[in-house]
Amino acid sequence: MKTRIATIVALAMLAASEAAASHVNPLVAPTAPWAAHIREVDQALASKNLNAAKRAWHDAYLAAVGSRLWQGMVEVGDASLRIGAAAGFPEAAEATARRAYLAGFSRARQLASVDGVLRAAVAFAALGDRDVAEHYLRIAESLAKEAHSAKAWSRVSAFKAQLAAMKWEER
Repeated sequence: MKTRIATIVALAMLAASEAAASHVNPLVAPTAPWAAHIREVDQALASKNLNAAKRAWHDAYLAAVGSRLWQGMVEVGDASLRIGAAAGFPEAAEATARRAYLAGFSRARQLASVDGVLRAAVAFAALGDRDVAEHYLRIAESLAKEAHSAKAWSRVSAFKAQLAAMKWEER
């Protein structure tokens, strides 16, 4: 599980740095409706208060759902994994994270956000779900092509190379 979390962090950082380079806020603006709740999750986890982390996660989830933006759903998916790792229940947290990532993907696709679709692909790749990651990659390629954006295509190509280089665990 620690290896998987490290992979998630590394891939998320790649996606965030590439999105930032394109002048797109990669995930969370400090004023996003869910941002304060995500910070509360992390503060509660730092002080080993799982109940407070779960309450803050629930508030973050509600704020993310209400925002109708892909970034919030991805953030709550990531936070779910952190809580699950701290609580010793990574499998249950993974199921919750998957639902959040799927919602984030759906919103990103609806908004034609290459960055959002790629970020969802990153999340599923980090969870070890190669099929979903590759499917999302194909959708990101299609969105980048439709956008006629060299920057978007560059981000897609970078993720494609990263995905090809990943070592996949047998499940």
